[in-house]
Amino acid sequence: MQQLDERLKSHYARLSPQEQRVADFVFDHFDDLIGYNSAELARLSGVSKATVSRLFKRLGYEKYKEMRDELRTLRQSGMPLTDHRDAVQGNTLLARHYKQEMANLTAWVNQLDAAQFADVAAALADGRRLYIIGMRNSWPLALHLRQQLLQSRAQVHILPQPGQTLAEELVDIGPEDCVVVLAFRRRSRLIKPLLTQLQSRHIPVVVLCEPQAQAIRALARWPLCVPLDSVSAFDSYAAANSLINLLANAVLHARLAAGRQRIHHIAALYQQLDELEQR
Repeated sequence: MQQLDERLKSHYARLSPQEQRVADFVFDHFDDLIGYNSAELARLSGVSKATVSRLFKRLGYEKYKEMRDELRTLRQSGMPLTDHRDAVQGNTLLARHYKQEMANLTAWVNQLDAAQFADVAAALADGRRLYIIGMRNSWPLALHLRQQLLQSRAQVHILPQPGQTLAEELVDIGPEDCVVVLAFRRRSRLIKPLLTQLQSRHIPVVVLCEPQAQAIRALARWPLCVPLDSVSAFDSYAAANSLINLLANAVLHARLAAGRQRIHHIAALYQQLDELEQR
């Protein structure tokens, strides 16, 4: 099925001048389109509401709301939405990208619960063993979180191992451990049964996900949510990486003496093995 911008491009030459005005406005304000009703779009485009209605019927929608529901469903599911507005309309992609990234960072920082975050940091610092689980797009984030936590504490494990299943690893995890599940959208079907299993065994679980993931947030002791909104076809994980950085620093400060000693030992091994360039 064609997406909205593709439908507009394929019909553009056959649209009336008034309909082209609406199309031009849509190209220029695609990120905000979900927030406009048909009357607002008509007013902002400088056309009548009837023109907006005719345009979207010409594009194959029964009503304007159908188009908004389609965009909302696609975006919340994580479906990459192609967007050629910058090439076609000459918009500044960098400026829009910066604006959205700052909005994402501001959103998760403002909604972060300080008491909950302190509990998460304590669990990650004091757990007997940490298990970091990530699949698909969450896998590189899980690797990065594990690498950062490993600087200040031992027994930090990544799951699943490449090509392996989870059951053999999960069987040994207990309530003295802590599990971090990175489960950003377009998740594996395994995530819900995995979280249900961990919950039933009273294992402390931290979940990193997007705010819309209501079903899995309820299965975690500590859900931490960050927006993935982007002006491009793909989700942005800048806010997620920022949260990972904050978590790693909080864990280091929670066990500062032991963490510093471990960092010094790691640095000494770097030199002995000559693993890193010295600059």
